[in-house]
Amino acid sequence: MGNHAYHQAHPREHLQAAVVVTQDLNTPEKDTRPIAFFDFDGTLTTSDTLMPFLKYVVGARVYYAKLFLIGPVLIGYFAKLIPNDIAKQIILKFYLKGYHIDEVRVLGRQFSEEMIPEMVRPDLMERLKWHQELGHQCVLVSASLDIYLNDWCKKVGITACLCSSLEVDSGSRITGALSGSNCFGAEKARRILINFESLTSRYSYAYGDSKGDLAMLFLVNSGFLYKKGKIKKVER
Repeated sequence: MGNHAYHQAHPREHLQAAVVVTQDLNTPEKDTRPIAFFDFDGTLTTSDTLMPFLKYVVGARVYYAKLFLIGPVLIGYFAKLIPNDIAKQIILKFYLKGYHIDEVRVLGRQFSEEMIPEMVRPDLMERLKWHQELGHQCVLVSASLDIYLNDWCKKVGITACLCSSLEVDSGSRITGALSGSNCFGAEKARRILINFESLTSRYSYAYGDSKGDLAMLFLVNSGFLYKKGKIKKVER
């Protein structure tokens, strides 16, 4: 939606943003700018990005051959019989184990440049732009991989990226496991609190599209859930 329409629908939020932005921002530790957290898959994009990224890395023929073999894992995940983090690591191991991290990093950069622009959701990108134009700090919080999201964030002016990371062995080969926790559900709120200790002194927003984002949405002053083409404020 355009800026004018959003300001009319959210006059208090706009006023809060305008007042805070006028404060002195020269000292980082006293940063009181409003801050907006965005989920990625399904929020800023129209769909999941992990599987398209894996297809980009291994090629279509290998991707579909392996997809047939991991079908039971995907069924178990969608039936909620397999937790998100376990299913993800099974899939990552199946597709990426043994790859050198530098090779995948290059492919991640290419994926962010060639593929992600075709996957973004225009109305949520407009909301991101609105926050940026008001001088708000914008942060990506996603369960997807930083190996392709870091470059995309830099390109669109997002200043921090809290995401999942790939584990590598002593030879810089991908193991298929995650380095640290999967940035999903309650982990999103935990990462925010660890990285932004000043959150209580800043007006905060968050945007998501699923139950996995609710912990983050309930953490902030104004949380919004994207459903059926509409951005709806979450009631606590």
